[in-house]
Amino acid sequence: MKPLILITNDDGVEAPGIKALTGVAREFGDVVVMAPRNNASCLSHSLTTQRPLRVYDVTKEEGLEVYCCDGTPADCVKLAVPQFCTRKPDLVLSGINHGSNSSINVLYSGTMGAAIEASVLGLNAIGFSLLSHNHQTDLTPCIPYARQIIGHALEHGLPEFVSLNVNIPHISADKIKGIRVCHEAKAQWLDSFEQRIDPRGQRYWWLTGKFVCDNPEEDSDEWALTNGYVSVVPVNADFTAYKAIESLKQLE
Repeated sequence: MKPLILITNDDGVEAPGIKALTGVAREFGDVVVMAPRNNASCLSHSLTTQRPLRVYDVTKEEGLEVYCCDGTPADCVKLAVPQFCTRKPDLVLSGINHGSNSSINVLYSGTMGAAIEASVLGLNAIGFSLLSHNHQTDLTPCIPYARQIIGHALEHGLPEFVSLNVNIPHISADKIKGIRVCHEAKAQWLDSFEQRIDPRGQRYWWLTGKFVCDNPEEDSDEWALTNGYVSVVPVNADFTAYKAIESLKQLE
């Protein structure tokens, strides 16, 4: 029996990245796509609880079913696994996202929110991102690395409750040096809110910011990407700061 692969993203069902990823996934097995109907970037792991979800058929053909949902990326995974997959997926893919999800960005990413949700459900999951927000960007350099990482996950599996955060530098294929398995770099967004006035004279604010990562360590994702490598970071949903537990024992 062919593997069953579930695919989602946060850029929407019509985004070039998810179409490219679907093409690669079909080389390995049957594919079910459940993606947001519209752009759902930066929604992290949010779920829709204040209204019902609606699903729309997009494509059905041999080995491929495509649906879109008016919810979040994590909604798509939670809904698709029991309702639209004929059996437990062998692998869940999210992406290819248009824009970086390295370092602290994983916290805000809808792409990785979906992958982490899948891992919480006990499924092997991978999120893919390309360091370009331009939807016209050539995705060809991503294909061999997506193929390699998908093949490895299907053959060997992933650690329990762990998903992979894969980021691909926006450079030509001949300049990508390979893959680095690494940790998240220490970085932050220096946020600012630009105040504006709408046509009715009312104030509103637009979030802007600057990503700052000074001197990333050589075994971090930011170092890998800056130096021409595809970064692969294993992540999970456990936010416990284990090193801090002992210092807080006095609270007991």
